Amino acid sequence: MSENTAITGLTSTRDIARAAVRARLAEVAFELFRREGFDRVTVNEVSAAAGVSRSTFLRYFATKEEAILSAFDAQDALASQALLDCPVDQDDWTALRHAMSTTLEPFRRAQQEFLPLARLVDSTPALSAGRREKQVAWRDALARALAERAGGSTAEAPPLHALVRAAAAVECMNIAVSQWTRSDGRADLDDLLDAAFAALREE
Repeated sequence: MSENTAITGLTSTRDIARAAVRARLAEVAFELFRREGFDRVTVNEVSAAAGVSRSTFLRYFATKEEAILSAFDAQDALASQALLDCPVDQDDWTALRHAMSTTLEPFRRAQQEFLPLARLVDSTPALSAGRREKQVAWRDALARALAERAGGSTAEAPPLHALVRAAAAVECMNIAVSQWTRSDGRADLDDLLDAAFAALREE
Protein backbone atom coordinates (compact mmCIF):
# COMPACT_ATOMS: atom_id res chain seq x y z
CA MET A 1 0.00 0.00 0.00
CA SER A 2 1.46 3.31 -1.10
CA GLU A 3 2.50 6.02 1.33
CA ASN A 4 1.84 8.63 -1.35
CA THR A 5 -1.79 7.55 -1.53
CA ALA A 6 -2.16 7.90 2.22
CA ILE A 7 -0.80 11.44 2.47
CA THR A 8 -2.55 12.95 -0.56
CA GLY A 9 -4.59 16.01 0.40
CA LEU A 10 -2.85 16.63 3.74
CA THR A 11 -1.25 20.00 4.32
CA SER A 12 0.08 20.33 7.88
CA THR A 13 3.50 18.89 8.65
CA ARG A 14 2.10 17.01 11.64
CA ASP A 15 -0.69 15.42 9.59
CA ILE A 16 1.74 14.42 6.85
CA ALA A 17 4.10 12.84 9.37
CA ARG A 18 1.30 10.91 11.07
CA ALA A 19 -0.05 9.72 7.74
CA ALA A 20 3.41 8.55 6.69
CA VAL A 21 3.84 6.54 9.91
CA ARG A 22 0.35 5.11 9.55
CA ALA A 23 1.03 4.10 5.94
CA ARG A 24 4.34 2.50 6.90
CA LEU A 25 2.72 0.45 9.68
CA ALA A 26 -0.02 -0.69 7.30
CA GLU A 27 2.59 -1.66 4.69
CA VAL A 28 4.60 -3.72 7.20
CA ALA A 29 1.44 -5.40 8.48
CA PHE A 30 0.30 -6.25 4.97
CA GLU A 31 3.62 -7.81 4.01
CA LEU A 32 3.68 -9.94 7.17
CA PHE A 33 0.08 -11.07 6.75
CA ARG A 34 0.63 -11.93 3.10
CA ARG A 35 3.77 -13.91 3.86
CA GLU A 36 2.84 -15.62 7.14
CA GLY A 37 -0.96 -15.61 7.13
CA PHE A 38 -3.22 -13.10 8.85
CA ASP A 39 -4.26 -15.33 11.73
CA ARG A 40 -0.67 -16.37 12.52
CA VAL A 41 0.70 -12.84 12.96
CA THR A 42 0.18 -10.86 16.17
CA VAL A 43 0.14 -7.13 16.79
CA ASN A 44 3.39 -7.55 18.73
CA GLU A 45 5.04 -9.14 15.70
CA VAL A 46 3.86 -6.36 13.39
CA SER A 47 5.12 -3.74 15.86
CA ALA A 48 8.51 -5.44 16.13
CA ALA A 49 8.85 -5.71 12.35
CA ALA A 50 8.04 -2.00 12.01
CA GLY A 51 10.48 -1.06 14.78
CA VAL A 52 7.85 0.47 17.07
CA SER A 53 6.24 -0.48 20.35
CA ARG A 54 2.88 -2.21 20.59
CA SER A 55 1.40 0.94 22.14
CA THR A 56 2.61 3.01 19.20
CA PHE A 57 0.98 0.63 16.74
CA LEU A 58 -2.27 0.78 18.70
CA ARG A 59 -2.23 4.58 18.60
CA TYR A 60 -2.61 4.34 14.84
CA PHE A 61 -4.73 1.19 14.52
CA ALA A 62 -7.09 -0.21 17.13
CA THR A 63 -6.78 -3.71 15.64
CA LYS A 64 -4.65 -5.53 13.10
CA GLU A 65 -7.73 -5.75 10.87
CA GLU A 66 -7.87 -1.98 10.77
CA ALA A 67 -4.28 -1.81 9.53
CA ILE A 68 -5.38 -3.57 6.35
CA LEU A 69 -8.86 -2.17 5.94
CA SER A 70 -7.57 1.40 6.28
CA ALA A 71 -6.80 1.10 2.56
CA PHE A 72 -10.54 1.52 1.98
CA ASP A 73 -10.99 4.57 4.22
CA ALA A 74 -12.84 7.53 2.74
CA GLN A 75 -14.22 5.56 -0.20
CA ASP A 76 -17.76 6.22 1.02
CA ALA A 77 -17.17 9.97 0.93
CA LEU A 78 -15.57 9.82 -2.52
CA ALA A 79 -18.36 7.68 -3.96
CA SER A 80 -21.17 9.75 -2.45
CA GLN A 81 -19.60 12.99 -3.71
CA ALA A 82 -19.22 11.47 -7.19
CA LEU A 83 -22.91 10.57 -7.03
CA LEU A 84 -23.87 14.12 -6.06
CA ASP A 85 -21.74 15.49 -8.91
CA CYS A 86 -23.73 13.52 -11.51
CA PRO A 87 -26.32 15.45 -13.55
CA VAL A 88 -29.62 15.62 -11.68
CA ASP A 89 -31.51 14.30 -14.71
CA GLN A 90 -29.34 11.17 -14.86
CA ASP A 91 -31.14 8.04 -13.66
CA ASP A 92 -30.10 6.58 -10.31
CA TRP A 93 -28.52 3.41 -11.68
CA THR A 94 -26.31 5.27 -14.16
CA ALA A 95 -25.26 7.70 -11.44
CA LEU A 96 -24.54 4.85 -9.03
CA ARG A 97 -22.48 3.07 -11.68
CA HIS A 98 -20.35 6.19 -12.01
CA ALA A 99 -20.05 6.57 -8.24
CA MET A 100 -18.91 2.98 -7.73
CA SER A 101 -16.35 3.38 -10.50
CA THR A 102 -14.54 5.90 -8.30
CA THR A 103 -13.98 3.20 -5.66
CA LEU A 104 -12.10 1.13 -8.24
CA GLU A 105 -9.56 3.82 -9.08
CA PRO A 106 -6.90 2.50 -6.63
CA PHE A 107 -7.21 -0.95 -8.23
CA ARG A 108 -6.68 0.54 -11.70
CA ARG A 109 -3.84 2.83 -10.64
CA ALA A 110 -1.86 0.39 -8.48
CA GLN A 111 -2.81 -3.12 -9.54
CA GLN A 112 0.39 -4.67 -8.17
CA GLU A 113 -0.53 -3.38 -4.71
CA PHE A 114 -4.27 -3.87 -4.70
CA LEU A 115 -4.51 -7.29 -6.32
CA PRO A 116 -2.69 -9.03 -3.43
CA LEU A 117 -4.64 -6.86 -1.00
CA ALA A 118 -7.92 -8.03 -2.53
CA ARG A 119 -6.72 -11.63 -2.35
CA LEU A 120 -5.83 -11.25 1.33
CA VAL A 121 -9.19 -9.71 2.22
CA ASP A 122 -11.16 -12.31 0.27
CA SER A 123 -9.27 -15.21 1.86
CA THR A 124 -9.44 -13.94 5.46
CA PRO A 125 -12.85 -14.17 7.18
CA ALA A 126 -12.04 -11.46 9.73
CA LEU A 127 -11.04 -9.03 6.98
CA SER A 128 -14.02 -9.90 4.80
CA ALA A 129 -16.33 -9.27 7.75
CA GLY A 130 -14.59 -5.99 8.52
CA ARG A 131 -14.93 -4.84 4.93
CA ARG A 132 -18.64 -5.65 5.00
CA GLU A 133 -18.99 -3.63 8.21
CA LYS A 134 -17.31 -0.66 6.56
CA GLN A 135 -19.59 -0.97 3.58
CA VAL A 136 -22.66 -0.36 5.72
CA ALA A 137 -21.36 3.20 6.00
CA TRP A 138 -20.85 3.28 2.22
CA ARG A 139 -24.44 2.16 1.68
CA ASP A 140 -25.81 4.79 4.04
CA ALA A 141 -23.69 7.57 2.51
CA LEU A 142 -24.81 6.62 -1.00
CA ALA A 143 -28.44 6.40 0.07
CA ARG A 144 -28.28 9.87 1.60
CA ALA A 145 -26.75 11.17 -1.63
CA LEU A 146 -29.53 9.57 -3.66
CA ALA A 147 -32.13 11.19 -1.42
CA GLU A 148 -30.38 14.56 -1.76
CA ARG A 149 -30.33 14.22 -5.55
CA ALA A 150 -34.09 13.71 -5.41
CA GLY A 151 -34.56 16.83 -3.32
CA GLY A 152 -34.94 15.08 0.01
CA SER A 153 -33.67 16.28 3.36
CA THR A 154 -30.26 15.04 4.47
CA ALA A 155 -31.41 15.42 8.09
CA GLU A 156 -33.86 12.55 7.70
CA ALA A 157 -33.12 8.85 7.37
CA PRO A 158 -32.83 7.91 3.68
CA PRO A 159 -35.91 6.18 2.23
CA LEU A 160 -36.04 2.42 1.81
CA HIS A 161 -35.71 2.47 -1.97
CA ALA A 162 -32.54 4.57 -1.72
CA LEU A 163 -31.00 2.15 0.80
CA VAL A 164 -31.84 -0.83 -1.40
CA ARG A 165 -30.38 0.78 -4.53
CA ALA A 166 -27.24 1.85 -2.67
CA ALA A 167 -26.77 -1.65 -1.22
CA ALA A 168 -27.19 -3.19 -4.67
CA ALA A 169 -24.62 -0.80 -6.13
CA VAL A 170 -22.07 -1.68 -3.45
CA GLU A 171 -22.66 -5.38 -4.11
CA CYS A 172 -22.12 -4.84 -7.85
CA MET A 173 -18.75 -3.33 -6.98
CA ASN A 174 -17.92 -6.25 -4.66
CA ILE A 175 -18.75 -8.79 -7.36
CA ALA A 176 -16.70 -6.92 -9.97
CA VAL A 177 -13.66 -6.83 -7.66
CA SER A 178 -14.11 -10.49 -6.72
CA GLN A 179 -14.23 -11.55 -10.38
CA TRP A 180 -11.24 -9.35 -11.16
CA THR A 181 -9.29 -10.92 -8.30
CA ARG A 182 -10.11 -14.44 -9.48
CA SER A 183 -8.85 -13.52 -12.95
CA ASP A 184 -5.52 -12.44 -11.40
CA GLY A 185 -6.19 -8.93 -12.61
CA ARG A 186 -6.51 -9.92 -16.26
CA ALA A 187 -10.19 -9.03 -16.58
CA ASP A 188 -11.18 -5.42 -17.14
CA LEU A 189 -12.65 -3.94 -13.96
CA ASP A 190 -14.92 -1.50 -15.76
CA ASP A 191 -16.29 -4.23 -18.01
CA LEU A 192 -17.03 -6.34 -14.93
CA LEU A 193 -18.75 -3.43 -13.19
CA ASP A 194 -20.80 -2.72 -16.32
CA ALA A 195 -21.82 -6.39 -16.52
CA ALA A 196 -22.84 -6.43 -12.84
CA PHE A 197 -25.03 -3.34 -13.24
CA ALA A 198 -26.47 -4.69 -16.50
CA ALA A 199 -27.47 -7.93 -14.74
CA LEU A 200 -29.07 -5.87 -11.97
CA ARG A 201 -31.20 -3.97 -14.45
CA GLU A 202 -32.28 -6.95 -16.53
CA GLU A 203 -36.00 -7.62 -16.54
